Amino acid sequence: MSKFLHAKYSSLTPYDTSGEIESMKGYIRLNTNESPFPPSPKAIAHAHEAAQSLNYYSDPECRLLAAKIAEMNGIKPSQIVFGNGSDEILSLIFAGFCEKGAAFPDITYSFYKILAKFHGFDYITVPLKNFRVDPSYYRNANGRTLFIANPNAPTGIAMSLNEIEQVISSNPASLIVIDEAYIDYGGESSVALLGKYDNLVVVRTFSKSRSMAGARLGWCMTCDEIAQDIRNIKDTITPYNINAMTQAAGLGALEDEEYTSKNVETIRRVRDNTRVRLQEMGFDVLESSTNFLFARHETMSGEEIFSVLKKNRIMIRHFANPPAISDWNRITIGTPEQMQIFLEVMKGATENAKK
Repeated sequence: MSKFLHAKYSSLTPYDTSGEIESMKGYIRLNTNESPFPPSPKAIAHAHEAAQSLNYYSDPECRLLAAKIAEMNGIKPSQIVFGNGSDEILSLIFAGFCEKGAAFPDITYSFYKILAKFHGFDYITVPLKNFRVDPSYYRNANGRTLFIANPNAPTGIAMSLNEIEQVISSNPASLIVIDEAYIDYGGESSVALLGKYDNLVVVRTFSKSRSMAGARLGWCMTCDEIAQDIRNIKDTITPYNINAMTQAAGLGALEDEEYTSKNVETIRRVRDNTRVRLQEMGFDVLESSTNFLFARHETMSGEEIFSVLKKNRIMIRHFANPPAISDWNRITIGTPEQMQIFLEVMKGATENAKK
């Protein structure tokens, strides 16, 4: 830490990317919930075309993208704001709407806690019930902004639309942020509730089902007033936050829903098969509406499983903290071929553990 750093940032705990973006050439990457499939050919072609005009600033309103997403979701373009990944959208929301504090599950996307600390806002964590987000625990948020990942990460379990609505309707004085990063893999989207409630923000990303994690493109959908608030904050900090190639790639991906749907269906099929296979090996595996599984073994610790796989050049996500999930690992679903290799290594490891 330099002597020039502002004192309020002296105790920051950055998001842990150790072992995620490091050089892993030759590894099977099942640790970051990326898609194992490349972007749509249309996305790549659109990005290539946009590269010819990089001497001009990108559209700060992402109007072509907004029009397409509005059409797909039955809303107005004015209700949509884009971010450099959904993480930027979340940061903008924390910056503008958490004066009375924030609340989110105790086991969920760890970036919520980091953003609350970065922006200097009070927060509380709400326990899961049997690894599920229980709407009855969120009946009185006292004006706090609620952040709920649906489906939740790292557990993979989705709330029903009825459960989400219980949370929204019981907290008219609170902003409810539903983070739908994994919604394309299962679960019911809250977009259907946007016309009914003025305290709802739905956050989405191109990083998962649309194979664009490296492009950094996310968006949120909400009522006009809140969208304009978020847009004002964005335009004050970084008006040209989405580069022209990313905007073009995003539009290409949206124009190729058949490609996305095919990949999503493959991942869901492989996910369900992998879950059954792991259960046969003595794993406890939670149900999943995402592109990953959350699992623990009956005799091997989470750290042991992580180490065995890493020695075999397979990366998964191990959580040392919180202690309640230290024996659990998050396993991203890769290609059928990758998952077959993973299962073979796991079969050998679990059989050796029994000897």
